Amino acid sequence: MDTSRRLLLASAPVMCAATLVPGLAGMPRAFAVSRGPAGSEPWPEFPRQRPEIVREFVGAAHRDINRVTELLDAHPALVNAAWDWGYGDWETALGAAAHTGRRSIADLLLSRGARPDLFAAAMLGHTAVLRAIISASPGIERTPGPHGITLLAHARAGGEAATDAAAYLESLPGADERPPTQPLDAEQMQEYVGRDRGDGSSPVFADVALSRTGDLTLAVNGATPAFLRYAGDDRFFPSGAPAVRVAFTRERLRVCAFSIIDHETVFSARLAP
Repeated sequence: MDTSRRLLLASAPVMCAATLVPGLAGMPRAFAVSRGPAGSEPWPEFPRQRPEIVREFVGAAHRDINRVTELLDAHPALVNAAWDWGYGDWETALGAAAHTGRRSIADLLLSRGARPDLFAAAMLGHTAVLRAIISASPGIERTPGPHGITLLAHARAGGEAATDAAAYLESLPGADERPPTQPLDAEQMQEYVGRDRGDGSSPVFADVALSRTGDLTLAVNGATPAFLRYAGDDRFFPSGAPAVRVAFTRERLRVCAFSIIDHETVFSARLAP
């Protein structure tokens, strides 16, 4: 049997089906939904990665190379995942390793495909990279990293290996530039401390507190507390989001409520005595 005859016979069932059922040849195929292992279900954010794993991964990159390795082995695509600690304070695992001076974690992440950035270059002491990027984009050294940490602070976190990088950045005034703040002592901070409990039947929804380090913090809906920096006139900003404002209001000279403003007011709460 020649080749052309064999091909004709092999395609006959498909040709017949397309001929007998009008429109079949142009119809898209339907896929049956298949679940994962028994008892598992896609999480609500699927196909985006599980938020709790992203948060753990970025958190671990501040200090725990063993856990970072375990999570990467199980989920290689985590390497460039980012977590928003609140109000737009985004951080990747590489960003976490960079500002904490965890060179071994940064090297691991880069070897697994993490996207290198200016802050990692500073911590790792890649002075030539810093010079090239800053030369190409003058003023970029003023850009803060996660949590508002400056570029120079990243280089200093790199220790002896980043001495040259730190010395170079020290010659650029903007490399350690921070948003302007106003002084506020512990007694003044105490005026803003309070909680919003809604109708009293639910857990604390908003909590303004003093941390062990003496900083004013704000936790909303159980999220990680954000450090607040005082901008003056009863207004603060979260340390990693200087464009956001937490504006407190007073009644009879007493602080009684606050609003979170991100271009517009997105959240308001009254504080219990």
